[in-house]
Amino acid sequence: MTAEEPQWLTVARELRAIAQTGLAFSEDRFDRLRYERVRELAASMLARGSGEAYEVIIEILREGWGYTTPKIDVRGAAFVDGRVLLVREISDGKWTLPGGWADVNQSAAECVVREIAEESGFVAKAVKLAAVRDYQKSGHPPRNVDSIYKMFFICELVGGAARPSDETSEVAFFARDALPPLSLGRTTAAQIDRMFHHVEHPELAADFD
Repeated sequence: MTAEEPQWLTVARELRAIAQTGLAFSEDRFDRLRYERVRELAASMLARGSGEAYEVIIEILREGWGYTTPKIDVRGAAFVDGRVLLVREISDGKWTLPGGWADVNQSAAECVVREIAEESGFVAKAVKLAAVRDYQKSGHPPRNVDSIYKMFFICELVGGAARPSDETSEVAFFARDALPPLSLGRTTAAQIDRMFHHVEHPELAADFD
């Protein structure tokens, strides 16, 4: 069972959002000083909770600008003969649906097709948006300072061949009841099971929180 997110992370994330948004829109000198202090408090809370150096965290928070919105992660579920395509991450040695952060100047569907090609070697076509899930509500490890929306697409493989990449060491297909150890910060077993369900029932509308 995945542990609940620690309160310090939830609070620090919101403090960071308040500070970043305030600094983006406030022109009053004293208000800006207050928002900078809120950002410093968020960094201090994150440092205490994570064990990372305060100086490292405050510099990361200072890179943010504009109104704070969730980041977008895209994941592609492609199936062959009743098995799902997974890739093995070099970073932790575990498996996930291919995907990653969405890039600017590309639609979400274009991003997931690109990620599948880069991480697995297969050429894909996105055929259905199956789910939009909130990272914090989906059983992932409680470790990310960003608020994240995860978009899951059912995809069809139309070409290419299995090929690892700079980020992935293996590419393989797995049956529903024989999944390998998963990179839970990226993909959970429940999410993969739900993608199988969508393939079996294409009439289903997209899931969302």
